[in-house]
Amino acid sequence: KRKRKRKERKMGRQNNNGPSNTLEEELKMVVLGGGGVGKSALTIRFIQNIFLDEYDPTIEDSYRKQVMIDDRVHVLDILDTAGEEEFSAMRDQYISSSKMFFLVFSIDCEMSFSSDVKDRLAQIRRIKEDDPGDYAIMLVGNKIDLEKDRKVTRQRAEEFAESEGFPYMETSALTNEGVEEMFFDMVRMLRDETHLQNL
Repeated sequence: KRKRKRKERKMGRQNNNGPSNTLEEELKMVVLGGGGVGKSALTIRFIQNIFLDEYDPTIEDSYRKQVMIDDRVHVLDILDTAGEEEFSAMRDQYISSSKMFFLVFSIDCEMSFSSDVKDRLAQIRRIKEDDPGDYAIMLVGNKIDLEKDRKVTRQRAEEFAESEGFPYMETSALTNEGVEEMFFDMVRMLRDETHLQNL
């Protein structure tokens, strides 16, 4: 269900060594990108397995989903953010409190890649400069169902992602291609990078 206000919760966790009393925050993910690239459509496809075919600009929506990834239960707290530039200050707060970031662009929109993605990446790095810790970024090229209208080639996106040190995935919220993998691989990536075996 969509929520307008975020709630912070902690959950108990079990690992391979048996029950654990350790309390751990939910895994927070932030979906970033320009307006109209399909951030909400990807999130709702993952949460509810439906395609959101109407564009309603988001200010802030938060979603929660419990999933099983590699025999471990996780509660994902996914924040779908505004694409418009006037909400830049609001994004600062989300970025500061999160460790997992999707940079989403639409393969049929050059500006969403060449301008918006780079702006959001700069924003993440600026905010995390004073408190870098461990965080993970994934570049996501959405709307691959519009292949005939593609403006950003896979090779170009892959080369950019590689040069910046993070992976690239292509998705379609319409067909559901790559959507679950996008969220699951993000958890695995943060786990590998931080060596947090209980994630």
